[in-house]
Amino acid sequence: MAHINQNFLKLPGGYLFPEIGRRVRAFSAQGPAMPLIRLGIGDVTQPLVPAVIEAMHRAVEEMGHKETFRGYCEETCCAYDFLRFAIRDSYKRNGVEIADDEIFVSDGAKSDCGSIGDIFGLDNVVAVCDPVYPVYVDTNAMAGRAGDYDGEKWTDLVYLPCTAENGFFPALPGERVPDLIYICSPNNPTGTAATKEQLQVWVDYANAHGSVILYDSAYEAFISEPGIPHSIFEVEGAKTCAIEFRSFSKTAGFTGTRCAYTVIPKELEREGASLNALWSRRQGTKFNGVSYVVQRAAEATFSPEGQEQIKETIGFYLNNAKVIKEGLKAAGLTVYGGVNAPYIWAKTPDGISSWDFFDRLLKRACVVTTPGAGFGPSGEGYVRLTAFGDAEATAEAVDRIGNIL
Repeated sequence: MAHINQNFLKLPGGYLFPEIGRRVRAFSAQGPAMPLIRLGIGDVTQPLVPAVIEAMHRAVEEMGHKETFRGYCEETCCAYDFLRFAIRDSYKRNGVEIADDEIFVSDGAKSDCGSIGDIFGLDNVVAVCDPVYPVYVDTNAMAGRAGDYDGEKWTDLVYLPCTAENGFFPALPGERVPDLIYICSPNNPTGTAATKEQLQVWVDYANAHGSVILYDSAYEAFISEPGIPHSIFEVEGAKTCAIEFRSFSKTAGFTGTRCAYTVIPKELEREGASLNALWSRRQGTKFNGVSYVVQRAAEATFSPEGQEQIKETIGFYLNNAKVIKEGLKAAGLTVYGGVNAPYIWAKTPDGISSWDFFDRLLKRACVVTTPGAGFGPSGEGYVRLTAFGDAEATAEAVDRIGNIL
């Protein structure tokens, strides 16, 4: 008889966003009085920029001719040189030296954040910021590192509270030293971003204890304030303790195109083994690379034309974020984020729960948000709103919310 992975049976209910979808479908079936406006799931709405589309057209044309057709990518790290070199050079322009064979191209930062655990032992102690992107927690629970779910927390995880009192950035843990530390900046869901000084504290801690920081930098392109690092490798000592995840999804609208990359410095070793080499072995076994057409599209995002066009799109989303943040503040809510990230973190009024406020906004304003409780215990009492909608719909959603508060 085949035996299943019992850890899956420990997972509470469904993944956060399918549960939101279930509630929204049930409400939609009742025939709401107004069209729904979705500010919940962080999917982009603006189209791929012209430079990207043109690159894809050229690549598709190449695939139609025998002399330029491409099959499996047999180059280093499952990535074509042209894309790895473009990524390498983009780091260099920002003052960070990364070798091209330290860059691993994949089909998404979500995939890499979830799969990176393959190269680490099951006895590692895992720390997550709280609130947290659910993938970090659920994939470790599936692997068996999280222990049991007690109805609020996983018993074996180290939760690092991120609250208004500490500026939504965690303090160092107590006596229990984590081996793997997930940090996301700019943060999903709170929309806040860590300073270089804040990250330096964690880098020093990780190096002192032999821990590894798993740094999700998927939203770095939204950083608008000076002094906020775009990469953890801007921090002294990070190359010996950190792995960085980046994505083209929100940066360049690739949520439906799928491309990302992970950077693992060759200086990063644990127990005498190169984590770069381990990840290379893992990817070579389980992954055959992103398609040639998509990699050409990703390369185009680094061209001068692509950079200017993407900057306009990001500016569009950041303006939406400003509209949401200012509108909710004017309506009397306490809000955070929305400056260096496309997310706004709003405190629920009158102490009501996250899911109750989610239902109120859905049923009375026909606006879909994300309940903060779905991101962890410290997310209770908040909802997350995204800036990825249309400008007119976003402004209308803010007006609707203001009218029911």
